Amino acid sequence: HVQLVESGGGSVQAGGSLRLSCAASRFTYLTYHMGWFRQFPGKEREGVAGIYSEGSAPDYADSVKGRFTISQDSAKNTVYLQMNSLKPEDTAMYYCAALRGAVGRGLLNPYQYSYWGQGTQVTVS
Repeated sequence: HVQLVESGGGSVQAGGSLRLSCAASRFTYLTYHMGWFRQFPGKEREGVAGIYSEGSAPDYADSVKGRFTISQDSAKNTVYLQMNSLKPEDTAMYYCAALRGAVGRGLLNPYQYSYWGQGTQVTVS
């Protein structure tokens, strides 16, 4: 079955940067749309960034626009989330997810994604 493994999380000071990676196995990004999500303690997962399978038209949550960038390297089966100008309110567990088929409710809606990674913690102080 599809497997997603995130890496790159850690602790950073406010204003710093991190790059999260999501390595996929048993599928290619050419057939799956990808998203990054985060979850605060006691809250539901929220969409951070998403990208269509062909790498077009990325979408971002308003809270991260201009600071975060989603990209993918199909040859490496990896999707990235470059996070710049990090703020303490970005502290959360970050997950990548894969969606195959129609994107009926937008790339940032977590309920239509079928496959999820285990998450990587990002802490900004």
